[in-house]
Amino acid sequence: MPYQFEDLKKHCPTEWRDYIEHSFVRQLGNASLAAEAFQHYLKQDYLFLIQFARAFALAAYKSPTLSDLRQAKDGLQAILDTELDLHIQYCNEWGISEDELANLPEARATLAYTRYVLDTGNRGDLLDLHVALSPCIVGYGEIANWLNDRADTIRGEANPYDAWISMYESDEFQDAMQAEIRWLDERLADVSPARFEQLTRIFRDATRLEIDFWDMGLNLSD
Repeated sequence: MPYQFEDLKKHCPTEWRDYIEHSFVRQLGNASLAAEAFQHYLKQDYLFLIQFARAFALAAYKSPTLSDLRQAKDGLQAILDTELDLHIQYCNEWGISEDELANLPEARATLAYTRYVLDTGNRGDLLDLHVALSPCIVGYGEIANWLNDRADTIRGEANPYDAWISMYESDEFQDAMQAEIRWLDERLADVSPARFEQLTRIFRDATRLEIDFWDMGLNLSD
């Protein structure tokens, strides 16, 4: 049977569950998350997006086909022209100025995950890079869906983090998530068992680093 993205998750069930169902996520959903923890996460997520843009630029360089090149270009353009501006506006709503964002130091968890993604992409091929990015691209969409399936998730004005959930449950993000899964499924279908094991290690490590990113926000660690 050909491999699919779901097989990566099945080979890392504990890590994926700990990421999707992290205490940061649970508290965000039930509105009990400390505002300081969310603000710390928002600041570091801005720095993460900058490195994410670099990863899409690397994806363009690694692209073997015109279709892959266009996909990388669209991803880079979306971050630079839309997502970063929206993130800055959202941070402003939480009392975080653009000047503050511009002078932030990167937390160790931010450094670890983003540099791991870039290093993986530099050492490997385009599939390695996409697998390293997939816990973010796919995971945030799954987290929004998981929260919406929970009885204790609070929606609307009673939850100050409702806009965050709305962002990742949106049709735009869910469509992007499904497009990424389809891209991965097409490439994974052709890999050997040995190659799949290599990709599983990348996926597991990236997911562990995403868990550390939640820990960083929850614990206000630098």
